[in-house]
Amino acid sequence: MPLVRIDHSESRTNPHEIADAIHRAIIEVYGIPERDRFQVLTARPAETIIAEDAGLGFERTDPVVIQIFTQRGRSDAQKQRLYATIAERLEPAGVAPSDVFIGYV
Repeated sequence: MPLVRIDHSESRTNPHEIADAIHRAIIEVYGIPERDRFQVLTARPAETIIAEDAGLGFERTDPVVIQIFTQRGRSDAQKQRLYATIAERLEPAGVAPSDVFIGYV
């Protein structure tokens, strides 16, 4: 039962598409039931989200900040696959991979 918090700028017009893409990635990678869905979506003024490149060499233009809270037991490989799958699923929703920021707790 992961709890997922999704913060995005008010300029994003498709927050439910973004939430659906994240949920589909979690289902695919972790094999959770489809109705095991707990998400909190928050639209914020763009200036309230600060996500710089941290020396990675790319610029974020309109970050989507995702926090995933779940129980222990997932391997580093599973987590890395989840991160990649989320970024992949968000591209059709208009979120560039460089704009995806994931915190995992």
